[in-house]
Amino acid sequence: MPEKKEPLPSLLYRGGEVPSEMATELHETIFMAKQERHKSLFLNYRNLNNFPVELLKDEGLQFLERLYMKRNSLTTLPDNLAQKLPNLIELYLHSNNIVIIPEAIGNLARLQSLDLSNNALQLLCPEIGRLRSLRHLRLSNNQLKCLPPELGDLQELETLDVSMNQLTSLPDQLHRCISLQNLTADQNLLSHVPRQLCWLHRLNQLSMAANRLTFLPVDLGRSRELQFVFVDNNVDLKGLPSYLYNKVIGCSECGVSAQVLEGDLGKMLGEALSQALVGLPAEVNVVGSERDNVVPLEELAMRTLHRIYHHRPTDLNLLPPISLPKSLLDLLRFPLGHCHRCSQAMFTVIYPKLFPLRDTALAGVHRRTTVSFVAYCCSSHCLRTFDLQG
Repeated sequence: MPEKKEPLPSLLYRGGEVPSEMATELHETIFMAKQERHKSLFLNYRNLNNFPVELLKDEGLQFLERLYMKRNSLTTLPDNLAQKLPNLIELYLHSNNIVIIPEAIGNLARLQSLDLSNNALQLLCPEIGRLRSLRHLRLSNNQLKCLPPELGDLQELETLDVSMNQLTSLPDQLHRCISLQNLTADQNLLSHVPRQLCWLHRLNQLSMAANRLTFLPVDLGRSRELQFVFVDNNVDLKGLPSYLYNKVIGCSECGVSAQVLEGDLGKMLGEALSQALVGLPAEVNVVGSERDNVVPLEELAMRTLHRIYHHRPTDLNLLPPISLPKSLLDLLRFPLGHCHRCSQAMFTVIYPKLFPLRDTALAGVHRRTTVSFVAYCCSSHCLRTFDLQG
């Protein structure tokens, strides 16, 4: 007698149940994957509203390493995903309607690549920080307003794309993602870049186009590894750290207004410098000039402490709690920046020098910007002797 076939489970898609021929095909695809122990499973364009229950039956797919479910209509993921698919290395969920990710996502211990682009995420659970093997995280085109500080626990992370969201800031803890090479945060609402990102010594490309940036960290570009920086269409961004002069940069539609570029040269440069310094970190107490030959006592004290401790950062924890305010202790760990001429650490004082991009060798490359390079120095001597193109 012919073997009796079990009825197919009800599978939902955008508007109701999956047509029988689609359900049959899906059933057969998953059945073959189980029988033949496939390592990759492609379920793109299946019109699925719910995660297929057949993937989660019995022992699940213990051998599956790559699951592709792009362009469906999923709204969430099952809590037992890690239990049934424990060896997942890559999970592609691009272009669904996912609103929330369950906390159990953190149990996918082997996951290296997670693509949640083009969904409806409004919140990212802190458990994302438990994906200690994760190397690529793509969250572009969602509705995220903030990122959990636990992202800093992803020390294997190489690629992070959070573009086209509603972020107003990035977590300072991102500096702990020591393997990060590519950070993309275009088309958000960012007003500043955490200076801690300058401690990402493997970062090769940083893209923050079309935000609300007014100021870039003093040390941005100091790392030799960082070669590509894109800040196009930040209309209020007037200055670029001079460390970026020899990098590949995108800065179209940035810069001072046309009115500032006309008139007396000295007045023009003064006004341009003032605009370039809008958005200075709150820690800056003094903006020095060539005439200021005496460095303030507070700054000298911070530099002395830094020289004592910077080779042995763990000793910072041995300082008595009352020896420094927390704000200054944080400054000691992460200085405002380093002198663009001599690399002296700076904490509360900067000596800036303006170099309009149109007057440099890059003028022919960047025609749609009037932005300036700004050298941040530690003293009037370094300010006088700094040469951008030297």
